Parts: sequence; structure tokens; C-alpha cells
Amino acid sequence: MVKPNNYWYYEVSKTAPQYALRYLSSAWKRCFSKVSGQPRFKKKGRDDSFTLDGSISVGFNQIKLPRIGWIKTYEILPDNINPKSVTISRTSNRWFVSFKEERECQITEKPVDVVGVDLGIKTLATLSTGEVFDGAKSYRKLESKLSRLQYRAQA
Repeated sequence: MVKPNNYWYYEVSKTAPQYALRYLSSAWKRCFSKVSGQPRFKKKGRDDSFTLDGSISVGFNQIKLPRIGWIKTYEILPDNINPKSVTISRTSNRWFVSFKEERECQITEKPVDVVGVDLGIKTLATLSTGEVFDGAKSYRKLESKLSRLQYRAQA
């Protein structure tokens, strides 16, 4: 049996319209909380993108998406990742894939918790740890050149 060539009959992953409605909902929430203006209708063909989640697997230079299948990429993809969701977008007639994955937070040690900065006249900045940054003093270096160029401009 051959499927008809109507656009409404194509099989689409159920998550694509769900993500579109989530993004629309967050846009209206931002509007009602006075963070941004009203969401505008996006014309087809400009900044096209859709988001998928589910059983996504990543290979060496290919990615398997639900309902679409294996898609070849030009870049080598990272190994051992399990993406939570994938956003496929089109910019300048090129398609791009971006991953969203969960990672554990890594706590890094900081040598000094807080550093105070004092901006001054003689020096550019002085830190509370005692480190001093000298200014560029470009005016003193280029003062003779400036006077020469000003003299030429008057003549």
C-alpha cells in the first residue's frame, strides 16, 4: 500500500508539537509577567527548528532520531553521551543539531573566595590580595606623535 502524498498523513514524532506548545506557553508566561512582549507568529521557512526526545543514539558521525532514522553529520560527534533531547534548526539553508544532556555538577576549589578591586589614578587596578595592575599610559607614550599630527592638521 502506498501512502498518499498529503502533508497531514506523514508520521511525525509526538514530541515535536509538544515542545512547540511548551515554548509557546513559556512565551505567554513571559509576556504576562512583563518580561517580554507578545509572542509573534513565526513564518514558515524562517528560523525553522524542532525539538525531539526519546530514544536518541549517537554514533561516530551520525545520530539516530525517532521516526527519522540515522542522519549523517559532517562533524565527529562526542562519544559516550546520552542526549536528553535534540533540537534541529535551520539557519541559512543549513541544518544544525544541538544536544541537551544531563551532567553532574563539578565543584571546583577556589583559592580566594572574594577579591575586592580598587580602580585608581596612578595604577589601573589594585586587588585586595595586594596584586597591582599598571595602566597602559598610552597618552604619555604617544604625546609627541599627537602633537606632531595636530601641528600638521593646522598647516
